[in-house]
Amino acid sequence: MQIRTTGGPPTAEEIEAVDAVLGEPVSLWDGGERTPLDDHFARGGRDMRSQRHLLLPVLHSLQDRVGWVSRGGLEYACRRLSVPPADAYGVVTFYDRFATEKRPPLAVHVCDDVACKCAGADELCAALESSFGPSGAAGAHSGAAWYRSPCLGLCDRAPGVMVERAGLRHSHGRITGATAAAAREVLGGAEPPAYQVTGLSQPRPEVSLLRRVGDADPSSFDSYRAAGGYRALRRAIEVGPEAVIREITDARLLGRGGAAFPTGRKWDAVARTPARPHYMVCNADESETGTFKDRVLMEGDPFAVVEAMTIAGLATGCEHGYMYVRGEYPLARHRMESAVQQARERDFLGDDVASTGARFDIEVRRGASAYICGEETALFNSIEGKRGEPRNKPPFPVQAGLFSRPTLVNNVETLVNVLEILNNGAASFAATGTAESTGTRLFCLSGHVRAPGVYEVPMGTTLRALIDKAGGLPEGRRLQAVLLGGAAGSFVTEKQLDVPLSFEGTRAIGATLGSGAVMVLDDTADLSSILLRIAAFFRHESCGQCVPCRVGTKRQEEILQRMLSSRNGNGHEGDIKLLADIAQAMRDASICGLGQTAASAIQSAIPLMVAR
Repeated sequence: MQIRTTGGPPTAEEIEAVDAVLGEPVSLWDGGERTPLDDHFARGGRDMRSQRHLLLPVLHSLQDRVGWVSRGGLEYACRRLSVPPADAYGVVTFYDRFATEKRPPLAVHVCDDVACKCAGADELCAALESSFGPSGAAGAHSGAAWYRSPCLGLCDRAPGVMVERAGLRHSHGRITGATAAAAREVLGGAEPPAYQVTGLSQPRPEVSLLRRVGDADPSSFDSYRAAGGYRALRRAIEVGPEAVIREITDARLLGRGGAAFPTGRKWDAVARTPARPHYMVCNADESETGTFKDRVLMEGDPFAVVEAMTIAGLATGCEHGYMYVRGEYPLARHRMESAVQQARERDFLGDDVASTGARFDIEVRRGASAYICGEETALFNSIEGKRGEPRNKPPFPVQAGLFSRPTLVNNVETLVNVLEILNNGAASFAATGTAESTGTRLFCLSGHVRAPGVYEVPMGTTLRALIDKAGGLPEGRRLQAVLLGGAAGSFVTEKQLDVPLSFEGTRAIGATLGSGAVMVLDDTADLSSILLRIAAFFRHESCGQCVPCRVGTKRQEEILQRMLSSRNGNGHEGDIKLLADIAQAMRDASICGLGQTAASAIQSAIPLMVAR
């Protein structure tokens, strides 16, 4: 297929990067040189177009190897995949991960989101700007550049920094508790310090989902088996798919991704759908501000996620699963890839899972820094090699999801709960928590608490008790507010600290558990700056597909800036009502949850602003 752009030819490095994913071309029809046989028959058609889903892995390979995606490199990728260049360019420019202009091989990404703001990220960015110029500018140090970044999922050890070095030996690094001196050293060419995996934040007897984190070796299949791994899969095989789904249903497990949909109902719907094939997707694109629990599970207990995905696949008739891991989680992705490979080598994945005759395998895919891809249908489009734009519903994923086939989607925490249910029984699981919100829940504590981290507590534990478990506020500080559920959540005040952390408890006060993020702000936090950061975040992360979200997030930021910069802090007359009207329009008319929740935190903070 002859496809041309206005760019020059690909470099040898770019050709190697693309071929590393696709293999070397064998004829003109898959992007190679013309051979005598090419004049006699053609390869291509549907088989060539079906490779479109490999576009993102190819773009990642180009970015890793060269540091950016040039026109020549993109043209070569398009020839290999039979994707129109204009279409592929739309994909490249959708994701923040990919650079379309040449940039230095060393990129240092500094988080300036809510938790890191509370830990001094603004001062860190100011120091880097004075030394190296503004965000994105190489300046005199042409081999390196630094960039402001939204949440990197390192909130427990803020401020967080991610380091990327492009080249044949592409590498990632992270700096936690970053200082200006440490960032300057890395920008000067020094290696980042060794990354320390997040450990347990509470005594091991108190946890169940986290009990292997820091205990079993996350790189060893045998260590996982010795710690009780694969007992749940054995039981699932013994009782059969229908009994597994019934057990999940009886446990009344609700999804832990934010929507709180009954997991058993979702599994049953996929299993009963006659269309084939079925797909299983683990949503590990954990991008909500202040959230890092799935990272801890993937880094500390990756085989548990593989086992749970396998159970889900066998129970719902899926033969292939995709794990979509957030691009900012390199260690989590590497550990998941290793766990999948080891499980495959031990015949716990593949054509004959655990000698059952059933087929199920997993492919790990890498996100590309797009918050919107946490929405399930946007994630499907991303896996398929398209822009990560949400789809209208219906049809729902259980009917037509990935590749327009019935698809089961669960997040990491939801899946790991399945192991507890099968190992201990539905009755035991349902006995923990509340009548409507069963089991335990992982919460991500960050901000102004003495011991940030991931905490596992029974559903229904009060917010006050959770904050106390994390050591409470620093000495002499007073609580200003708690951002519950991340940027898409709500601010709660000291008067609401005794709210039970359950789906029904937070609903009663007009809040949500959301992703499990709990960001504590004491009286030193600059609430105005935090609100502007949240507004800017949603404006930037809106995919732009629907007008209410595209325009609403922009207008919300503009009005908030006007209000907070005015002398009285309330802006022009009617600004508060205008913000409320915009929030209502986004909530009612946006296609997906991003637009529907983009105003939640800001609306909940209006009373706090007025009171000040």
